[in-house]
Amino acid sequence: MMINKETRMKKRMLSISHWQRGLLVAVLLILAGSAMANDATPAELIQQTAGNLLEQIDQRRDEFSENPEALQTLVREQLTPLLDQTYSARLILGRHGRGIPPEKINEFSQALGNALTNRYSTGLLKFQSREQMEFLPANPKDNERLTRVRTRIKLANGGAVPVDYAFRKTDEGWKVFDVTLEGISYVMTFRNQLGPKVASEGIDAVTAELRSGNFEVSGS
Repeated sequence: MMINKETRMKKRMLSISHWQRGLLVAVLLILAGSAMANDATPAELIQQTAGNLLEQIDQRRDEFSENPEALQTLVREQLTPLLDQTYSARLILGRHGRGIPPEKINEFSQALGNALTNRYSTGLLKFQSREQMEFLPANPKDNERLTRVRTRIKLANGGAVPVDYAFRKTDEGWKVFDVTLEGISYVMTFRNQLGPKVASEGIDAVTAELRSGNFEVSGS
């Protein structure tokens, strides 16, 4: 029986979704702490900070293993400055975000960010060294406003996971608005799941569900 392309993609998303979201926070945190380097290129933002942050995680690994809340706090403090959370939230909401006041969208974006951090920040503990990251050549289609940094995360079994970071230039410097892991976009994954909920239940209800920690991502 022939399985169509959409069905294959859904099955693939479910098969790696837990790994995807577990790794998502980890690979994003490698970018953190570099928001002050507004003159750096996106690739430099990753390269300059990866070693220092992984060293910090390594030094406090036992503490974070025993106290996940401390790790969550570190993630929130260092991750937020480099992410364009509001822009990501608007992409996730898509047409379902039309007419929603900006303050409601900000509340939604913060609730989603905190929910991801609280659930998946322990994925950081899987990283052992900066040698796990391999940087690929820049794409000639990149420009001064939008660019994508392509990396590969090396696995213990000899394999590698492709992780691409989408950046946009803002008044505050380069900001990450999407991460694509193994061909699956963070923005599109949550757009497919949260957009319809916002349409049927309203953004206040979805934001409250995210804050409560009760929202379950398919395949998680």
